[in-house]
Amino acid sequence: MGIFDFLGGGSGPEKALKLKSKVTQKYGDPTTRQKALQQLGEMKFPEAVSVLLHRYNITVEPLTTDTDEKEHVFELVKSFGQEAVGPVTDFLRKNEAATSWALRLLEVLLPEAEVTTLVVETLTSLSGKYLRNHEKLVVLLHYVTGKQDPRIAPAVLPHLEDMADDVKLATLKALGPLKYEPAREPILKLLSNKEIARRVQTAALGALQESGFSVQGYREQVEASMTEPYYLDGNGLVQRRA
Repeated sequence: MGIFDFLGGGSGPEKALKLKSKVTQKYGDPTTRQKALQQLGEMKFPEAVSVLLHRYNITVEPLTTDTDEKEHVFELVKSFGQEAVGPVTDFLRKNEAATSWALRLLEVLLPEAEVTTLVVETLTSLSGKYLRNHEKLVVLLHYVTGKQDPRIAPAVLPHLEDMADDVKLATLKALGPLKYEPAREPILKLLSNKEIARRVQTAALGALQESGFSVQGYREQVEASMTEPYYLDGNGLVQRRA
């Protein structure tokens, strides 16, 4: 008896969707969930990938089992090859959680330039939007940090205004090495805001130092926010002590 016969009637995609409740079952016998994952891995069509990815939206106990199952899902999805690209891309765009898993998958499915394109597009689409879980933005920002691509800085800069300090920190870390001139004044304004957390101000100083931007027009405010190991030289440039 084939797997599709075992699962009952309906088309392949319908059979995959019927397994979603088992894939996301947090309690009870874990073999039920694990069997569903394996069944989905044997269905070679995109809907099966979409259902498999829902496993990343839950955490089960013990954590060793959770990790093992998620790694198993990673291998199953990877085995779909190009069939998985669409569902994983959709998952990256629509889900707030498990962004790191989506990126890991895309990195093995696509060339780096294409993954960067997707990340830049996602960052741009999320600009100004409220997210309950800011981890998604942090993960995306970390992904582009250190990459030299002219599309990155314009997509990153708007997130300097995010309400979450972790997002501001990740944005500043990404902007520093890009030396993106339009970021100079927003960074200086952020640094001058007395209500901003000290760790964010320190990160802003680091971004200014790495970018080599002058503090012209903001010298007094920057001096008031100065903290070790940074200092302001006579040319109005933020420097870092050795």
